[in-house]
Parts: sequence; C-alpha cells; structure tokens
Amino acid sequence: MRRIIISMNVTLDGFIAGPDGELDWHLQNWTNDMSQILAEQLNNADTILLGRNTYSAMAGYWPAVSTAFSLSRDDLAYAEMMNSYRKVVCSTTLNSLPWANSQLIKKNIHREIVKLKQQPGKDIIVYGSYKLVQYLIKHDLADQYLLWLYPVAISRGIALFKNKHTLKLLQSNPLSSGVIILRYSARG
Repeated sequence: MRRIIISMNVTLDGFIAGPDGELDWHLQNWTNDMSQILAEQLNNADTILLGRNTYSAMAGYWPAVSTAFSLSRDDLAYAEMMNSYRKVVCSTTLNSLPWANSQLIKKNIHREIVKLKQQPGKDIIVYGSYKLVQYLIKHDLADQYLLWLYPVAISRGIALFKNKHTLKLLQSNPLSSGVIILRYSARG
C-alpha cells in the first residue's frame, strides 16, 4: 500500500503558520540545499495530495515558474516535477482544475483517499493543505510526517496537532541553515 507523507514547515513552538496564516517566518532560513532535498523527497512520490487553498496558490505559481529563465537548474527541475506530477485535490467547492494533471475529489473523500493509497505507485505527498491534513490526522490516513523544523518561535499561530499524538522518529537531518528535517512514523 502506498504511503501518505505530510511535508510541513513547523516552528520550534509547533506552529505551521502565524495566527492569520502568515508563512513569512520560514523564508529567512531557506537555502539552495533545501530545494535539492525537497526535490529528492518529491522524487520518492508520484502523486501530490492537496486541499483547495494550497492547490489554488500552487496552480497560480508553478506553471508560470517553469518558464522562468532566472531560476537555477535545480529549481527548474523541481518546477517541472510539480507541473508533471499527478495532483489530487480534495475540495467540495472547486469545480474546475486549471493545473495540468489535476484530479478532483468532491465526495466520499475518505473512501477515495483509501482507494488512492491502494493503487500501485510511489508515495503520496501532501504540502501545506492545513484542513486536509487535519482530516488525514483525524481519520488516521497519514503514514509519515516530514517536519521541517525551523529555528524560529512565533508564540501564536496555527498548530499542526490539535490533540496529543505519539510519533516515532525515523530520521533527522540537521541543515546548515539551522532547519532540522524530522521524519516520523505516524504510528508511535
């Protein structure tokens, strides 16, 4: 069975965004080696699972970026992967998906995600998509977490976990930027 892997940026105090959804706290620590690691992680997947808001933001960004000549070779390769990979979007309000290789799940989300996991293929990766991630956590559909722990505390914000969860650390990778990538099994 395929795994669902949630990849999420997290502050030291456990927040994935500021109180109003701000993400500016992670930009100061972003480095080129992080782009390379992100591409390696995406290479282990063949499907990106997204919620409506994250899909809309990415669909407005990645198609245009793939033709930007100012990007590094690694960033262009990542953009190509983002554009060519299968995207599965969970939304009850979207009616059309303009980004290439996108598929919509509007009904029976739990059943459709289980069917997606049972299909042959590589991992399924989730970026952002807070409401979808909360749904996956609640229904025990996540298999692993890739938490990008930033050396930043924001004291208030949107927490990744709403309740107690015991996870099992599988791997840690400290980076020169101070970010530590932590891979956890969802089942401690």
